[in-house]
Amino acid sequence: MADKPLGAQISHMLKSRGVDVVFGIPGVHNVELYRGIEEAGIRHILVRHEQGAGFMADGFARATGQPGVCFLITGPGLCNAMTALGQAYSDSVPVLAISSCLNRADLGIGRGRLHEMKDQEGAAGAVSDWSHTAMDGATAYRLVDKAMTEFATRRPRPKHIQVPIDVLGKRVAAAPDAGMTPARPLARPEEVAAAAEWLLGAERPLFVFGGGAVAGAAAARKLVELTGAASICTIAGHGIISDMAPLAYGPILSRPDSVREIAKADLVIAVGTELSEVDLWRDHLGHRSPMIRVDIDPHSLADENRAELPILGDAAPFLEELLAMVDGQVRPSTQWQQTEISTARARFHMEADQARPHILSICEKLGPVMPDDTMFFTDMTQFAYVAGEVWPLERPGHWHHPSGFGTLGYALPASIGGKIGRPELPVMAITGDYGFQFTLQELGVAVELGLSLPILLWDNGKLKEIEDCMVESQIAPNAVVARNPDFCALAKAYGANAEKPTNLEALRKAVLAAFDADGPTLIHVTPEVVNG
Repeated sequence: MADKPLGAQISHMLKSRGVDVVFGIPGVHNVELYRGIEEAGIRHILVRHEQGAGFMADGFARATGQPGVCFLITGPGLCNAMTALGQAYSDSVPVLAISSCLNRADLGIGRGRLHEMKDQEGAAGAVSDWSHTAMDGATAYRLVDKAMTEFATRRPRPKHIQVPIDVLGKRVAAAPDAGMTPARPLARPEEVAAAAEWLLGAERPLFVFGGGAVAGAAAARKLVELTGAASICTIAGHGIISDMAPLAYGPILSRPDSVREIAKADLVIAVGTELSEVDLWRDHLGHRSPMIRVDIDPHSLADENRAELPILGDAAPFLEELLAMVDGQVRPSTQWQQTEISTARARFHMEADQARPHILSICEKLGPVMPDDTMFFTDMTQFAYVAGEVWPLERPGHWHHPSGFGTLGYALPASIGGKIGRPELPVMAITGDYGFQFTLQELGVAVELGLSLPILLWDNGKLKEIEDCMVESQIAPNAVVARNPDFCALAKAYGANAEKPTNLEALRKAVLAAFDADGPTLIHVTPEVVNG
């Protein structure tokens, strides 16, 4: 390819590496990134705020399994997207942010230039796996390939590449062809054999599946069936084992009394999970038995939940190899009983309902009637906290929640990115009245693109979770009530559909109709809908 400005060459390179969609906003500092987009055949999604670009890239990545890419301007553009990058970092999502930065001669000088930051590279590095500056075309190409290689071979986390404005406009040769991608690290055969021996010798084996094990769901399901193992999943791992499976506890780790169930196991096998605070809401898993722990990230294997058999390797191949080793082997009958697990699940659902009333009834009404293969994107709201525990899931990788960083405003833009990534399949957003207002402007993107997107907005008229926290801490509640707009009128002002059902049956009909609507539908739900 003939020499072109580097900004254009980056688009061509991304296209050659499989990138078809980029999210962003053009600005005076990053216009060169836009020179080659159409020529390269990349679709650009114009967002309303750079935080939306980051969240849409995140949602696109979660929905497709491919990296999400966003183009950002120097300074405030990058800063606006840093919340989304922090969320992608904590939830292991492959997002590539490419931004401009000041001309080479101005970096770190402090001349009061437009969009100037003291340390833009360092700021982005605080919420990304890494952040580097490309001072020439060759370095930019190496960094793009470094990001793509690490997305494919390591724990996927966001990367940031910044390119000086003058470098973006400099004519350079095309990027080299993509090289071979190395394989992800695999567990050693002797480690898998040891795990198989431990598993076959256990009477009450318990698997804990996290988001890192999603790709190994088929093997995981056969393993628990063959071995009579019980299973628990994290929110990210929800659906790896069907909620209908007889020995599946589901996503119950955050229930304080789950430690009593975990303590029943005589072997715990934790696969692809960080066992973090936002998984457990306590310091320790609660097991008393030996543990096998499998993870692609060595950092996770060295935390407070130490395993007697730590295994560094990709979860899916491990599960497949473990299945091959135990298939056909004679083992003692499992001591787990379906009744004890179903009784525990019912108790945990009751606890969730008592802690945050009304929501369980809605989930029980909607969950079983959702279209096949629906993917959900949720926000930091009490509705999502309950639904994450009780919503029935048959497939893995279909419930996406901002678990780690815990940012508000995630659901709407992430669901838009998810719907763009899988346009023919159903996607639904679940948000709260306060968090929705963080990113509500992205409703314009969904309208502009004609996305059939149900947006369930749970409106309890306050920051209810924070109010509950204050009461529990014996603090008089304050600053937890804000005047809300007329949400339906607001949605219609953007050109979206809007419904405010008054009872559960009307809610069911509104949600189902929204999947086939011409454009997004805001469904305004208050606690009164349960008694309507």
